Amino acid sequence: MDATRIEQLIDWLIDGARPATGPNGPFQETCERLLAAGLPLARVALFIKTLHPDVYGRAFFWHPGEDVVTSTADIDIEQTPAFATSPIAAVHRSRRELRCRLDDPASRRFPYLDELRGEGVTDYIALPLHFTDGSVHVVTCTTKRQCGFADEHLDVLRRIAAPMARVAEIIQLRRTAAILLDTYVGNSAGERILGGQIRRGHAETMQAAIWLSDLRGYTALSDRLAPEIVVEILNDYFDCQVPAIRKHGGEILKFMGDGLLAVFPIASADPDVGAVCAQVLNAAREARTNVVAMRHGSDEAAEGFRFGVALHVGDILFGNIGGSGRLDFTCIGPAVNLAARLEKIAGRLGRTVVASSSFAGLCAREWADLGEFAIEGLSSAQRVYGLHDEMAAEVPR
Repeated sequence: MDATRIEQLIDWLIDGARPATGPNGPFQETCERLLAAGLPLARVALFIKTLHPDVYGRAFFWHPGEDVVTSTADIDIEQTPAFATSPIAAVHRSRRELRCRLDDPASRRFPYLDELRGEGVTDYIALPLHFTDGSVHVVTCTTKRQCGFADEHLDVLRRIAAPMARVAEIIQLRRTAAILLDTYVGNSAGERILGGQIRRGHAETMQAAIWLSDLRGYTALSDRLAPEIVVEILNDYFDCQVPAIRKHGGEILKFMGDGLLAVFPIASADPDVGAVCAQVLNAAREARTNVVAMRHGSDEAAEGFRFGVALHVGDILFGNIGGSGRLDFTCIGPAVNLAARLEKIAGRLGRTVVASSSFAGLCAREWADLGEFAIEGLSSAQRVYGLHDEMAAEVPR
């Protein structure tokens, strides 16, 4: 084994694993350097828990001569028997290393190792990676060497665990920041914030299609049902919209009680406003179908739901707005105000989807003219349009 290469690897990790980039780069290079230094590695796997509402953690798998493969585990994996009886869970619980010679009958207590044994693995070690916040993550190493890992191999793996944990923690912190920003303010806004657009008043004008929706009868609903049930209904209701919006290129900006504000940015370099509006309309139809299918309760009297969405296209101001020390990344402007007024008109008409003349004009064959309506704050009435396929369902409120 090449001791000089091992020392160089440790120094490189302590220095931040530069210039390797991305979540996989430092891990891949660490494994390749260990192999080049003489460690008989068959596979190295890195298991990192993450702060995410739907994901428990991520796993990175390296095999000699191959690129790192990444997978994710759902948030409920911790409750599964397979995870509970795994070496990874054992290290999480004990916060100590775990080694298994696969020819040792004692290793049979971990069913997970049966697959590795079938691949010819002879030795397995799982090492805890201690992050500075007190959390424990895991790196595992296997070999197919007939005699398993030698003591000198194990000493090296133990020595690199601490500097590897520091690098992994830095990468994970960056990823966590991106995940949380994406989750709470949206992908586009999150990228801008991480890119340094954090000063109050820092905003830019952009053209976008605007989506503003709310749940019909929400006030009465929240008055007669327990708050916990209302939260469940709202989450199901937003699940009817969010995937459709994101699938068709939209950015969720804000949840306001039962209201949802989203924008579909229109590229300034090569604007195809009609194509963007067509995607918005596809998203609206998908969301409408999803909400119609939504039910509260499991019996024949299960309650159904309706919602309304207003669609508009125009210029918005997108950026940081708020008080000193507490900012919101959102959009404002006359176009947003008009969308909000249109949504109220949709409720008055018993319509699900309505659009402004500027939006409807970009896909005119889809729309029926519902007439002119006075808009609060505007000096002139605005024409409002509804989908042809909702004509039979129109019910005044």
